[in-house]
Amino acid sequence: MAADAERLDAAREALAAAEAAASASGLRPAEEKRRGGREPDGASSGGGPPGRGLIGAGRPGEPDPHDVARRSVLRQLAMGPRTRKQLEDKLRDRGTAPDVAARVLDRMGEVGLVDDEAYAEMFVRSQQETKGLAASALRHELRRKGVADELVDAVLDEVDPEREKDQARALVTRRLRTMRGLDREVQTRRLAAYLARKGYGSSVSYQVVREALDSLPEHSRD
Repeated sequence: MAADAERLDAAREALAAAEAAASASGLRPAEEKRRGGREPDGASSGGGPPGRGLIGAGRPGEPDPHDVARRSVLRQLAMGPRTRKQLEDKLRDRGTAPDVAARVLDRMGEVGLVDDEAYAEMFVRSQQETKGLAASALRHELRRKGVADELVDAVLDEVDPEREKDQARALVTRRLRTMRGLDREVQTRRLAAYLARKGYGSSVSYQVVREALDSLPEHSRD
């Protein structure tokens, strides 16, 4: 319970800081509309008829759709980093008009609150450290989260193959503790499958597994 309370407090602080940064950077399209005039009917909902349940219809007396979308995005960011695609999906699920979502996310990108490249770099570091994922698995996860292929390629180009081998060795060492006494063939098969699920290729997997098993007294060779 204490941990949950601390997490909630941290989220609130992050949200307040993000809102302050957004406000200071002029992230309020409603003000632009007041300065520059009204949009034509239907423009805020992508050119279609007004209404239809989208946040962006601009009905008199309703909250400004850009403010609603902005606050929704900032709440998501207060809980943790998100890709633009993840935020787009969340806004779409809430019924936000596509042009409103695009405008809000574009502006947040300009002020650095939404940055897919920074997200990808952070994600790669954290997943390498906590789960030992290899580049193949990282690529799959980043694409699934909507990061563009060129950004994925650029970030993963920085991954050191030797570091990946060291990660694989550490994973095998920990996993072997649960396999003592098993036949070498069984250990090899299970360890290789385990590394494959982490995204390691067969050549690296079998090299690392062979080295680890050869170092065990039960499999030592004269």
